[in-house]
Amino acid sequence: MLPAFTSLRHCATTTMRRAASEFRMTVPWGEMRGQVWGPSNGRPVLCLHGWADNCGTFNTLVPLLPKDWRFVAIDFPGHGLSSHRPDGCFYSFPLYVADVRRVVEALQWKRFSIIGHSMGGNVAGIFSALYPEMVDAVVLLDTYGFLPTQVTEMFKNMRKGVNDQIQYDNKTEERKEKVYTYEKAKGRLRAANPSLSDQSADILLERAVREVEGGFVFTRDFRINLKNIVNNNMEQCLHMISVVKAPVMILLAKDGLFKTFTLPNGYLDKILKSWNDQKATIVDVEGDHHIHLNKPESVASIITDFLQSHSSDKTESESSNNKSSKL
Repeated sequence: MLPAFTSLRHCATTTMRRAASEFRMTVPWGEMRGQVWGPSNGRPVLCLHGWADNCGTFNTLVPLLPKDWRFVAIDFPGHGLSSHRPDGCFYSFPLYVADVRRVVEALQWKRFSIIGHSMGGNVAGIFSALYPEMVDAVVLLDTYGFLPTQVTEMFKNMRKGVNDQIQYDNKTEERKEKVYTYEKAKGRLRAANPSLSDQSADILLERAVREVEGGFVFTRDFRINLKNIVNNNMEQCLHMISVVKAPVMILLAKDGLFKTFTLPNGYLDKILKSWNDQKATIVDVEGDHHIHLNKPESVASIITDFLQSHSSDKTESESSNNKSSKL
């Protein structure tokens, strides 16, 4: 059993009106960090952030969700306050899925819900396909859970990712953390994420930078920017969708990720058809890629209603009623 422990952290900002505990657990290469809200015996909900973000992305949403639920939002390795992966290691979706498995093992969660934003939603999709018995409901925030890649591009990506990693490893002496003023760090963050409001950028920066002599440096590992060497093609993605057992809700922002990020021709229709075959709930909302952080009130009740209608207790109760009716 992997150890997990928390130390109470009180948050007094206007965007975080609930006390949060700091989550920490040891891993072979250091520790994973995160935040926890709600009672220890509350309904377990794991929150997974997007690429280059951190668990602060849920700071404005969680306070609007049921107070008696247990929310654990993690910083993926290489993000926020979590340790970077060891030298020479890659960042890839299978490893992020393994990170989730480590966390729920430490928490001793047998069955739980997942809220995943962007990359975190893709990790949630793969995890739900690999461990369908552990997931009772999934909320995908501005993502479809899977991003299929053309077969020819898969191997181009692998080659580039391997080359990028080796080049990075060979430049050990040339690496130097760049120091920014706080405002310049925020400007860089917002330039990379135009959908972030000024307040949302401040929230993410709580875990995205650390203070050093002369200013601030970013906490994330540069290697998360290197090409992902592990991709899935359409056939693999459709198969994974088909084996997801949990009810899924996909919340799509009208001015979100897929307004600027396009899939190969016909790919989106196939993904949507597969989710429809699985009876997924697809909801369009006004907003941008970080709507859950910028305007959480526009999605909080939708998420609450969906998760309340798909709890483990409700599913088990319905299953028992169905069995009784057949006797």
